[in-house]
Amino acid sequence: MVEVIRIDTLADQRLDAYTRLTERQLRSVLEPEKGIFIAESAKVIERALAAGLEPVSFLMGERWLDQFVPLFDDLAAARPELDVPAFISPMDLMEELTGFNVTRGALAAFRRPPMLEAGAFLDRIVNHAEGRSVRVCVLEGIVDHTNVGAIFRSAAALNVDGILVSPTCCDPLYRRAVRVSMGTVFQVPWTRLGSVARAWPEDGLATLHDAGFACAAMALSDDSHSLDDPSLGEIERLALFMGTEGDGLSARTIAGADLTVRIPMARGVDSLNVAAASAVAFWQLCPHASNSYHYQHGIYG
Repeated sequence: MVEVIRIDTLADQRLDAYTRLTERQLRSVLEPEKGIFIAESAKVIERALAAGLEPVSFLMGERWLDQFVPLFDDLAAARPELDVPAFISPMDLMEELTGFNVTRGALAAFRRPPMLEAGAFLDRIVNHAEGRSVRVCVLEGIVDHTNVGAIFRSAAALNVDGILVSPTCCDPLYRRAVRVSMGTVFQVPWTRLGSVARAWPEDGLATLHDAGFACAAMALSDDSHSLDDPSLGEIERLALFMGTEGDGLSARTIAGADLTVRIPMARGVDSLNVAAASAVAFWQLCPHASNSYHYQHGIYG
């Protein structure tokens, strides 16, 4: 059940997740075992609920309540065991909290889902593919949450089967990454590929190779394959590595990969922003077919 609770102050301790705790605290202090993340806007919240994630609370300006009543009713029907507060605030308080007119509608705190170990994650991806080619993306050390969110949005739109992030990559459930992704971070399966930076990339490459994936590094080199090389499409299981902003992939990652891939470009341009490059690569290498399995059935259930 969702209980509507009207508030008139941001000092209410029940709002700590929205008003006082940092992203780091949300991950490790408020809920030490699972952690919390914040979702913004009706569309993002709807996609989180559709993926089977568990809400802790909602916070919205009073003018948005009517829009959310159907979502609350659906949640109560699907998860009758949950008791979730929905804090309703005057609009001026919401503007004070966010610093701008609250055009996105609402905020919600969700419990972080448990992450699968990378080997089990890849097994699940392969099993869901049911014999067709499989494409996953590996993000190495990407530190800009906007880029991570944009990559997830492209991955959802262009049929990537899953994303794995290195130990030094920023958090895909950081508030800005979730917002930029438009909630597609809940539609594309993802996990961390290792947890210790010093073991990267050797352990990550070994995990992918053990699962039967060819590892392709997006990098400029004399022997790199053009993205439109037909042989790339013949690889049954392909993991495409994208590197950090500026420096790109590490030399160790490139050396450990099975091949390197480049985007052919004109006018002397040698590289694209990592988010733009990912969209180009996904379009070329992933099957151009609708795959709504994860959205319809949830990826965390």
